[in-house]
Amino acid sequence: MADYYQVLGVGRDADADTLKCAYRRLARQYHPDVNRDPGAEERFKEIGRAYEVLSDPQTRERYDQFGEAGLGGGGMPDVGDMGGFADLFETFFSGFGGGGMGGGGQRRRGPRKGDDLGLEFTISFSEAVFGVEKEVQFRHLESCPSCQGSGARAGSGPTTCTTCSGAGQVRRATRTPFGSFTQVAPCPTCEGSGQMIADPCTTCQGQGVQEVTKKQRIKIPGGVDSGTRLRVPGEGNAGQRGGGPGDLYVVLNVKSHPHLRRDGVTISSELPISYLQAILGDTVEVDTVDGSEKLEIPAGTQPGAVLTLKGKGVPRLGNPVARGNHDFLVKVQLPTKLSGDERELLEQLAGHHSRKGNRPPHKSGLFGGLFGGG
Repeated sequence: MADYYQVLGVGRDADADTLKCAYRRLARQYHPDVNRDPGAEERFKEIGRAYEVLSDPQTRERYDQFGEAGLGGGGMPDVGDMGGFADLFETFFSGFGGGGMGGGGQRRRGPRKGDDLGLEFTISFSEAVFGVEKEVQFRHLESCPSCQGSGARAGSGPTTCTTCSGAGQVRRATRTPFGSFTQVAPCPTCEGSGQMIADPCTTCQGQGVQEVTKKQRIKIPGGVDSGTRLRVPGEGNAGQRGGGPGDLYVVLNVKSHPHLRRDGVTISSELPISYLQAILGDTVEVDTVDGSEKLEIPAGTQPGAVLTLKGKGVPRLGNPVARGNHDFLVKVQLPTKLSGDERELLEQLAGHHSRKGNRPPHKSGLFGGLFGGG
């Protein structure tokens, strides 16, 4: 009995993609509709059986351990391999959830929608706040222009699969100590489509699709944030056998700002001011996402206070008219060096505050007296 790995011409450590490529290559070579040589049909069936066994991780494991006998094809399976029975029962009883025993499992013969694609895209802090239109570049599968997605050379078309007679499914009876069970699976030759491409398109090698690079302009609304996902309908991979394309999902990543921070729709930043501005009050120019704005500092503003410009924050996603606020955390900067005149004036002020509180002046406690009340 031939070794299934030798039948497919692969090593025993071959992965799933290697097995599939080897099977497809040999199946096209020995398909009875293409190869009329004596023995080609038997060789084709042998290739299909080898792939059916090795493409399933569970049956492949049993085959590696026990050979053909572990598959139940030559009589009773090894009763010591109880894990195999569990697999058989799972396959058998799962039929009740998919249309009963006669349902035969799922079919994949009809058109299938293409896969969705994901793309990460980075924008600036300001672009996330106000929105922007950007051009993105990505690769996806499109229907082959030569065969219009059929996979067959121009002038030809798909033929009925000879392995499953167009059913898209194969059945395999397995005998166990508990009786015979029938397993139903997608046909390994046509992958459940029920059709074969005897004369494949040379442009797409019978796949019906081609990978191409595409550029697409997308509109990013104001108020997005890192992790926001935008859907671009119909820009995913092309479907198979006339199925519609999938969608493209653009996942946004927003760059940080050197001075501004964001928490939902609120923007915050620090506002450094002098101790005189904090005491006397002032009107200063501040940076916002809208540009330079005037902010009033009330007299007697304390360190750590928060001053707010309303409506200068981030728009609410889906409602650009409603905007959050911009909060400024006050940081009072104290001088490290004083001129003689400045020191004299401040000492006089400190003495004045101390006398109001019936306390003697303390020159060493200048700023404690200045900001400690009184």
